[in-house]
Amino acid sequence: MKEFSFRKKLKFTPVYDKGFFPIAIGNREYRQALEKEKSTPVIIAVERSGGLVSVGRTEVFAKSHEHDNKIYVERLLKTLLWLKGGFRVYFSGPRYIYDYLKKEYCYGGAREFDSSFMERIFGNEFSIELVAPDEIPIEKEDPKPIGGHLDGCRIGFDAGGSDRKVSAVVDGEVIFSEEVVWHPKVSEDPRYQYDGIMDSMITAASKMKRVDAIGVSAAGIYIDNEVKSASLFIKVLPELFEKHVRTMFMDIAKEMGDVPIDVANDGDVTALAGAMSLGETGILGIAMGTSEAGGYVDSNGLVTGWFNELAFVPLDYSVDAMMDEWAGDIGCGVKYFSQDGIIKLAENAGIAFNDGLSPAEKLKIVQKHMAGGDKRALNIYEDMGYYLGYTTAYYAEFYNIKRLLLMGRVTSGKGGDIITECATRVLNEEFPELSDRIIICLPDEKARRVGQSVAAASLPLIKLHNSIT
Repeated sequence: MKEFSFRKKLKFTPVYDKGFFPIAIGNREYRQALEKEKSTPVIIAVERSGGLVSVGRTEVFAKSHEHDNKIYVERLLKTLLWLKGGFRVYFSGPRYIYDYLKKEYCYGGAREFDSSFMERIFGNEFSIELVAPDEIPIEKEDPKPIGGHLDGCRIGFDAGGSDRKVSAVVDGEVIFSEEVVWHPKVSEDPRYQYDGIMDSMITAASKMKRVDAIGVSAAGIYIDNEVKSASLFIKVLPELFEKHVRTMFMDIAKEMGDVPIDVANDGDVTALAGAMSLGETGILGIAMGTSEAGGYVDSNGLVTGWFNELAFVPLDYSVDAMMDEWAGDIGCGVKYFSQDGIIKLAENAGIAFNDGLSPAEKLKIVQKHMAGGDKRALNIYEDMGYYLGYTTAYYAEFYNIKRLLLMGRVTSGKGGDIITECATRVLNEEFPELSDRIIICLPDEKARRVGQSVAAASLPLIKLHNSIT
């Protein structure tokens, strides 16, 4: 496919990804050009469960740039789907753009993964409907409070793709934390994940006189504590998933004494950890590990109920961007803010890895190069910082961000500081209108590694009879 036309030279070009074409810059150039020509409005509404609706509004060229119009709107739709979630799309705009979206998101289309995923999560057929502007449904959101409960004896569990972290928390004090390396993403037998989780739970429970509640942070989509989709179980066959995975965390809570349990996306828990430690709101949390997880605590200290699946949100217009093998799409967050992102840049830099190494082991090699003063490793983390700076500007089109909080294994050590510094530099020089209101920050090293499991412990509300000694 021909590339989006509105490319502009960047002030900060990644050393090991010269073709990087940030959506934030492309969109800005597109909109500036649009001001000089006749435009036509486009409205996209995305409906999810419970009649909740998110609405995006923009404009496109009325009489030119039809190819660019299609790309611009399709990337916007994809962003809305993965940020907000939804199974029914209402589109008001030019017919040829509607036809293009229908083709892309139908069975056999380039975006079939996205539409099929939404169907499976919401249990409804995915559809895109062409409507008049006055037929667009009214936006309806339902933000709710999350976590922050520190009373009693709690277990906090953070299920990462490379290691699992658990904390025992008593009346807000962490009395025990542990990390254990595991490999859930290559296991076809869900018993492996079940046994690993139970081992962590039992270990944490042994450090306390009782267990009042369990909070879980994990990558994926969880509704009413059920596993709807999670990379931890990516190799598990559908029939085994339904039988053994869907209710796994609730089953484990019963095994642990039928205690209250809350399971949340690890991005939301990242944002919660920031809100709790900083005492602030308007926090977008990004966990960079085996994938990119996102979560958001709004300006009122509430979670929105959005997907926040930043791994699938596009950020690069380049037609040469790396493809996500799972989704079959290019230029999305998973290949930028994750171990895969580091490995991609490292291979471009000429750092060789032995066959058979896991992504986590490859990341450690890059981190050793960094610790040893290898300039290639320095450039890798600088490049990731440039990615983040430009992408933060795109995220800010959808989130009211006061702080962008970074967590996860990729941000450990000096590399995390470099990512933060370079991303801030991009905001300062490319997007000064954002730099005064967005702070990109890291927690301290301990919180960076185990903070999510501690915040996860605060998720459940303990019933009165559970907290009686």
